[in-house]
Amino acid sequence: MQRTLLRRVQNYQPKQRQSYNLQSNHLISTNLTSQSNNADNKVPKEIFESWLTLVSILAKGGTEMDLTLHKASQILQSGIKPNDYSLVHLIRVSTDLGYDSYCQQLHCYILKSGFVSNVFVSNALMRFFRRNDLLCEAGKLFVEIPQPSVISWNTLISCYVQTGQFRKALGLFLELQRSEICGNEYSFTVALSACGQLGFLQLGKSIHSNILKFGLECGIVVGNCLIDTYGKSGAVDDAVLVFDSMIDKDIISWNSVLAAFARNGELEQAFGVWRQMPLRDTISYNELISGIARFGNIDDAVSILFNMPNPNSSTWTSIMTGYVNRNRAREALQFFSKMHSNDVEMDEFSFSIILSGIAGLSALTWGMLTHCCTIKCGLDASIVVGSALIDMYSKCGRVKNAESIFQSLPKKNLVTWNAMISGYAHNGDSMKVIQLFEQLKTERDLKPDWVTFLNMLAACSHNETPLQEMCQYFESMINDYGIKPSVEHCCSMIRLMGQGGEIWRAKRMIYELGFGSCGVVWKALLGACGVCKDLKVAMIAAAKVIELEGYNDYVYVLMSNIFAHYQKWGEMSVMRRLMRDKRVIKEAGCSWIEMENVKLNSSV
Repeated sequence: MQRTLLRRVQNYQPKQRQSYNLQSNHLISTNLTSQSNNADNKVPKEIFESWLTLVSILAKGGTEMDLTLHKASQILQSGIKPNDYSLVHLIRVSTDLGYDSYCQQLHCYILKSGFVSNVFVSNALMRFFRRNDLLCEAGKLFVEIPQPSVISWNTLISCYVQTGQFRKALGLFLELQRSEICGNEYSFTVALSACGQLGFLQLGKSIHSNILKFGLECGIVVGNCLIDTYGKSGAVDDAVLVFDSMIDKDIISWNSVLAAFARNGELEQAFGVWRQMPLRDTISYNELISGIARFGNIDDAVSILFNMPNPNSSTWTSIMTGYVNRNRAREALQFFSKMHSNDVEMDEFSFSIILSGIAGLSALTWGMLTHCCTIKCGLDASIVVGSALIDMYSKCGRVKNAESIFQSLPKKNLVTWNAMISGYAHNGDSMKVIQLFEQLKTERDLKPDWVTFLNMLAACSHNETPLQEMCQYFESMINDYGIKPSVEHCCSMIRLMGQGGEIWRAKRMIYELGFGSCGVVWKALLGACGVCKDLKVAMIAAAKVIELEGYNDYVYVLMSNIFAHYQKWGEMSVMRRLMRDKRVIKEAGCSWIEMENVKLNSSV
């Protein structure tokens, strides 16, 4: 696809400009085409003139667009054949009104009549595809446009950003920069948004350089996007520099620099911006509260919440998120109850975060009650809530409930699929993991990511799945999907190889993947040695863990057990004595059960 795009862009001839003035000559263009159609199809003059009037109304916009569109569709049945200008406005209005099936019918007509090569008609169609998250159709249509305009590029890039496919969005943006089409302000802001979400600081700085090169840095929208990108990438000083250099600032500018400080834990500076703000809105409060809940004293965040003018569900959710992220899920549940008793309207993110906390506690009763609340609010079919429910039920051991929700969701994204695969993995059903993984590979617009493969490896490390089969999946992740193995992937493979007796192969893999200086993987290797009782590799792994992380109880306990297995009582005694001298105490295991919504703990 990339070669096709580049070839089309390289063959681009600058004759696009004659079409840009479409609005000024549309009556002549429509008149000529429609007159020809009128003659061919013997359409009465009165109907033809009514058609022109309706197209003009659609182009201007306003109220009663649904009635105008209905009249236009009726006239189309009389033999009028719309031209490119008419089609653009028919698609635009139909998209705005949510008439999806009518847009699909117009799409069929466009394909049959050859208008798909018209950049304006195709751009209107791509806008419809973007609104409905039909990425595959948008991508196919983009390739079919002989000379895509900057609007065509921007529409597809924003499609990817809107659906969370930020890497694809940036890949397409870089294609745009290599083409002969010049990106505009919108191109840069959408790319900056993707950089911010991924934390791609260097690419963000490169885009900033291009913005300066094209003289677009004075725009308020561009400045705000730069502040947001730098803030999300941890470059607070750069965000402040952009903010200080802006001649005109709006409330979004102030909120963006406030968020840059708050999100990076610089609460003192955030309060400094807060005091200087000429105007504050709900977002200003939310950003400050979110920063305090994450890095400061949550009680202070709660105090601000109860004293601010118009708190919304995002305000309450920020504090709940703070509790959950600090492993204080019980307090999050109390706060959720308070939110409910105060009749605060909850959104999908409120339910998602509290379900995450419930999943961590395995508090099934609370989970079922929250599920009932989502149904009452009409949010149970939401992708965000549905994915959180699948995760919660899976972690509470109710895989059938999770499966039922997964199958009932009208739309699923990759998070939903990963939640279900993870559910099967955590409950030891590796066959279902593999089946669902193979099903995911057939889905349009979706493909496995690093989380998917991590769940695959985790599931198969708990059963008798052949090592060779798992190695094939691991190689497919690298070669077919271009996913770079993480520390977690490496540790999962080490466990699998340890179970298969391939402990020396696991040791080689650590160096091959470049994790030789990472203590976590050597701990995983030491654990694998504990399973297969390989003393030689265990000695190497223990030495590396001590070198990289110092002495810890894990090394002492594992080595003591391995020495005992080989009846090396002298070495074992040395380990035990070292443990006593350094006062190493093996961490106690903990388990719990829930009885009538009360969690009972037990330590071993």
